[in-house]
Amino acid sequence: MADTRSPSVAAARFDDDAARRPARVWLRFAVLAVVVLAAAGLLLTWSIPLNPAQRGYWLAVDLRLTAVATVVIVACCQAVATVLFHTVTGNRILTPSIMGFDALYVVMQTALVFFFGGAALAATDGLLKVALQSALMVGFATLLYGWLFAGKRGNLHIMLLIGIVLGVGFSSLSTVMQRLLTPSDFDLLSARLFGNLSNSNPEYLPWAAVIVTIVLALVWRRRRRLDVLALGREISTNLGLAYKREVIVLLVLVAVLISVSTTLVGPMTFFGFIVATLAYQLAGSSRHAVVLPFAALLGMATLLVGYFVLRHVFAAAGMLTVIIEFAGGLFFILYLLRKGGL
Repeated sequence: MADTRSPSVAAARFDDDAARRPARVWLRFAVLAVVVLAAAGLLLTWSIPLNPAQRGYWLAVDLRLTAVATVVIVACCQAVATVLFHTVTGNRILTPSIMGFDALYVVMQTALVFFFGGAALAATDGLLKVALQSALMVGFATLLYGWLFAGKRGNLHIMLLIGIVLGVGFSSLSTVMQRLLTPSDFDLLSARLFGNLSNSNPEYLPWAAVIVTIVLALVWRRRRRLDVLALGREISTNLGLAYKREVIVLLVLVAVLISVSTTLVGPMTFFGFIVATLAYQLAGSSRHAVVLPFAALLGMATLLVGYFVLRHVFAAAGMLTVIIEFAGGLFFILYLLRKGGL
């Protein structure tokens, strides 16, 4: 009987596991893809009291298509942005919200209601408002990153610290203005500040889809650079990567993705963290060519299945993001305790 402790047997087992690992990864990927397609199909066609031969049936499907398209765009934005942010920072605990993106969105919405009243939210809805909000968020990120990385002493840790301080400052300013609002204006504002997949405007979706597609294409072209960047500043620089330029470009792309997601459905703090963390485990690889598609598919599957269950089982579709954020907060705390060895 062969000694299982011998180096040759151990090496053979390692080779066998390595050979089977890609098959397991592709199987998981296929299962996620099937879940996404099945959940999307059920969301589009479930419980429509009409015959497919009738025109009203397809009108109902077209209305539901808005929610499905929103879910796909938001899931891709949150998942890819979080993975990119983890790669840039070299830390899988941080999320893009730590840079104050969500807080900036909240302070912009709050200032609009504070200075012009609750009616201004509905009166200013449209592509122009969305474009201005997104441009302001991306412009804020570009100026912050460019300024902090321009100097000789500029580094990622200082940038993160300043981002946290700015986020706290924006949150405090929003709280002060919200306390001075009338109850009716505060109710209107609160409805905008809670992420809700049912509130998306179909007018925004084509533009959001174009922007996200362009950003994802740019990210995919950089997938090998991302693998090098994940090795750290010193190693990536020695391998010939323009570290500062690459970090600034990626952070701006993260800002674009988060601004699109936040503009469509509102802030989502922990969803990207959950999806990215699970994707690292399921992908079985640290290569971004594998992790990024896994994260995007996992995000779509989570939102589509959750939206279907809450809408057609519990009749509470608007609670999806609230439940995800609550579960994400608990998951984040447990993850910190586990990593801290407590």
